Amino acid sequence: MSKPARITTVTTLKDVALAAGVSTKTVSRVVNNDRHVSDNLRQKVLRAIEDLDYRPNLVARHMRTKKTRLIGLVTDEIGTTSFSGNILRGAQEAAWQHGLLLLACHTGGNPETEAHTVDLLLERHVEGIIFATMYHREVCPPESLKNCPAVLLDCFVSDNRYPAVLPDECQGGYQATRHLLQRGRRRIAMINGKRGFPGAEGRAAGYRQALAEAGLPLDESLLVYGDWWQEQGFSQAQSLLQGPERPDAIFCGNDRIAMGVFDALRERNLQVPRDVAVIGFDNMEMIAAHSRPGLTTMALPHHEMGRLAMELLNHHIEGGSSGKGEPLRVPCPLVRREST
Repeated sequence: MSKPARITTVTTLKDVALAAGVSTKTVSRVVNNDRHVSDNLRQKVLRAIEDLDYRPNLVARHMRTKKTRLIGLVTDEIGTTSFSGNILRGAQEAAWQHGLLLLACHTGGNPETEAHTVDLLLERHVEGIIFATMYHREVCPPESLKNCPAVLLDCFVSDNRYPAVLPDECQGGYQATRHLLQRGRRRIAMINGKRGFPGAEGRAAGYRQALAEAGLPLDESLLVYGDWWQEQGFSQAQSLLQGPERPDAIFCGNDRIAMGVFDALRERNLQVPRDVAVIGFDNMEMIAAHSRPGLTTMALPHHEMGRLAMELLNHHIEGGSSGKGEPLRVPCPLVRREST
């Protein structure tokens, strides 16, 4: 013989009021953090809520306040990269501080999936959306994104119609080059990523600025572009080291390039940093922290970017300025290790 079905009772606002010996209106005010409730009444209600394991009816609250406290985070490949955890943690921590729940959706960068995802989030009455990308670039977000407060994260639109949070690539390139200059290096090469990428162009601009401030002329033969991979770093470093005057430092567009540079230097029995100092970009922990010697690098501020994007969006939701205009650029911090 089967057991009778277990009947689950749902604790209501009225049950809490009866247990606490107060009105349902008082319970409602406590649940909604009304500051005009005395400490004595608040504690009585909170004890009753805990004893009865009461959970507010969020659907009813939405119907009453028109607020769901839900935020959508639409990403392309950010959910599968080594940086994604920091971005998500930064946004989630800020969301929790404001009593918001973050719903992260991975689209694979497919425009149709992006549009469908934004539509689904809007159907669920999210209060705002963070639209994020795997790497710093210009995007064309779904048209329906305009139907709610939105912030772009690690991406931008050319007309700045959406507020955006970006890494300060120029500052990062400037700081990396200035660090090498402060270490006494004067013939500084740069092996960059792909020409035309915002990250590559911004880092090169910072490199040029730091050299100019130091009164050093730019030697165009020392600034080379390739791709973002170790093999390119190796081959570009080989070419630079074969020149008539060897560089005494190499600024790499990212940490993978730096690993290729390490290989090229080892092949020529050159020591880092005694013969050639090397600095990277990104602070990919699996590479930078575990190389020999440890790689000095510029960190992409993903945690801070995620946090600031959520703060900017919440400010917009609460009736503040949307933040449209020039993107908010977040400084890239220097991570000192042994390679410089």
